[in-house]
Amino acid sequence: MKKILFAILLICISLSLFGQTAVSFTPTSNISAYTYDGIRSGVEKLKMNTYILGQVAKPGLYVVPDDTDFLTLIALAGGPKEDAKLSKIRIVRPSEEGDKVIWVNFKQYLETGDASLIPEMKPGDTVVVSGTIFYAFSRVADFLSKAAITLSVYNLVTNL
Repeated sequence: MKKILFAILLICISLSLFGQTAVSFTPTSNISAYTYDGIRSGVEKLKMNTYILGQVAKPGLYVVPDDTDFLTLIALAGGPKEDAKLSKIRIVRPSEEGDKVIWVNFKQYLETGDASLIPEMKPGDTVVVSGTIFYAFSRVADFLSKAAITLSVYNLVTNL
């Protein structure tokens, strides 16, 4: 009975500590990249789907005007998190020949204000803001601390 109780406890702790859900998103190509937004000031306006993932406050799908630039999209997503790697942000741009990767040095833009460093977004672009090495280290440390807790509980239960 003691071993069964221990096994159930260990499974519950493991699931609560290590259980994570992975979310993946694959844009479908049969949906139009643009949506019609009407006419404003005599100019037809279109909207496009763009995606922003990673170390931003609100990652996800954004339907934005077709003249939106990278800076606007980052701002719409709530800005980069504290542990975002701003010197190497990638934009994955779908094309007929395959996906093209564009690298953006946002840190350099913030230091110089050079607007030529800010690319215009295209329909279907996916912006990926990676974490710094400190972010990766904190994830490993978090995992190791959870493993130590699980081992401590195991040790406590087996020594009863």
